[in-house]
Amino acid sequence: MPKGKRYDSEPKLNVKKVIGVIIAFVVLVMIITSIVKILKNNPEEELISTISYYPVYINGKWGVIDNNGNNVITASYDEMIVIPNNKKAIFVCTYDVQDSTGEYKTKVVNEKNEEILTGYDKIEAIDNYDSKQNIWFEDNLLRVKKGDKYGLIDFDGKVILNCEYDSIYALKGVTENILIEKDGKVGLVNSKGQTIIDTEYAGIQILDEGYKSEYLVVGTDGKCGIVGTSGAVVLNPVYDEIKFLGSNEAYQVKSEGTTQLINNKGEVLQTSEGEEYLYAKGENVIVSKDGKVGIKKLTGETVIEYQYDNLQYAFSIYYIAQKDGKYGIININNEEVIAFEYNNMYYVEEGNFVVADKTETETVVFDNNLTQKLSGIVSEINTTKGYIKIYLNGEYNYYNFKFEKKQNTEILSQNTLFLSKKDDKYGYIDKAGNVVVDYIYEDATEQNSCGYVAVKQNGVWGALKKNGTIALKPSVNLDNSIYIDFIGEWHLSDDGLYYTK
Repeated sequence: MPKGKRYDSEPKLNVKKVIGVIIAFVVLVMIITSIVKILKNNPEEELISTISYYPVYINGKWGVIDNNGNNVITASYDEMIVIPNNKKAIFVCTYDVQDSTGEYKTKVVNEKNEEILTGYDKIEAIDNYDSKQNIWFEDNLLRVKKGDKYGLIDFDGKVILNCEYDSIYALKGVTENILIEKDGKVGLVNSKGQTIIDTEYAGIQILDEGYKSEYLVVGTDGKCGIVGTSGAVVLNPVYDEIKFLGSNEAYQVKSEGTTQLINNKGEVLQTSEGEEYLYAKGENVIVSKDGKVGIKKLTGETVIEYQYDNLQYAFSIYYIAQKDGKYGIININNEEVIAFEYNNMYYVEEGNFVVADKTETETVVFDNNLTQKLSGIVSEINTTKGYIKIYLNGEYNYYNFKFEKKQNTEILSQNTLFLSKKDDKYGYIDKAGNVVVDYIYEDATEQNSCGYVAVKQNGVWGALKKNGTIALKPSVNLDNSIYIDFIGEWHLSDDGLYYTK
């Protein structure tokens, strides 16, 4: 069964495990942030202002709770209940699973466990995922089946597509793009059922994750082309392979054993002599040959010789480069502007800054002038609200994307409780700075989107309500958990997919 991440604020990394998982955690934070962006959900701004729903698992059964920790659907189902949009009481339940045949039944129920959206043989959420295995469900769309044909409805039961297709599923890696299959050929529609690409191809793929301006199409003869969102053919399907190079300015194509660089008119810019084209920006293209990477102009002149293990365009005239296992930054003139002394490095486009891991416990942030601005353990980069959360000198600090230090009361302005530290103990204050919860805890988290905070005392975790009173006395050992997050008496599972207790 497909499983989706059902929490909306990023749970806290257990400090005890920071050292061992920091690199993976930073990546995971970016994944979680991308989910929030995809779902158009800003947790702090919606803090406990609406009802939200989460799957729970207890005693071998699945159910649903709301953001107050109340049981909505009692845990009684054998399969995980899918919640396509956790702000809406639409719960897709699977039952009567026959392991021997693979057959199963589905139904949709509301918050009263009443069956709704009836009249179909099967009704399912449409799952999607990207290369990082970040999983979500298409919002406000359900796949329905009558007989052996499929269609689409929205959450209100309105028919989006009639049940006349052999198969319907999401185009992986992008939202609101649905593949439809009929008579052995596929097409593409949007979430309103409007045609993007007619049903006339053997296959349709994304060119890059999140990119929805053009699509790779495969004809019945196996040849590849490119079609735009209007349905207009950009490149005729005559190529054996097409590689997207970061924009619609240039593509790498392969045909009859020859690799070429072409523009969006199909005109040949270069014919490869053992080169692999990796990324094009403006008049320059990153190229690899014999295991080394350099830069050439689109017209073929060499800009930077093949001497690096990897090159990635960052911004302006700067490239992140890898040499001898270490990362640094060069400019288009091949001048070293940041030394090759980092284990990993990436550019955050939304904030126009560079993040570099110097060691497993030290991350450095450079501004767009490539001046070092921050150093510590970066635990969150929130591109939705525009802040960086960094662990330094035993506590978390917040900075906006201008690298101005901010109090958590400024960054998390919709919260009712704010984490505070005194004499190596944690407590909570209100917006005015008044102490609401005394400094008695050895570890604690900021308030989550449901209004709860997690607190650790004597080695075990519990939860407090939005007013600082106890929701669950510290009693849960989460030493083996990366995520620390509670909704009432329920805590987030180790894999971050559901709540349990």
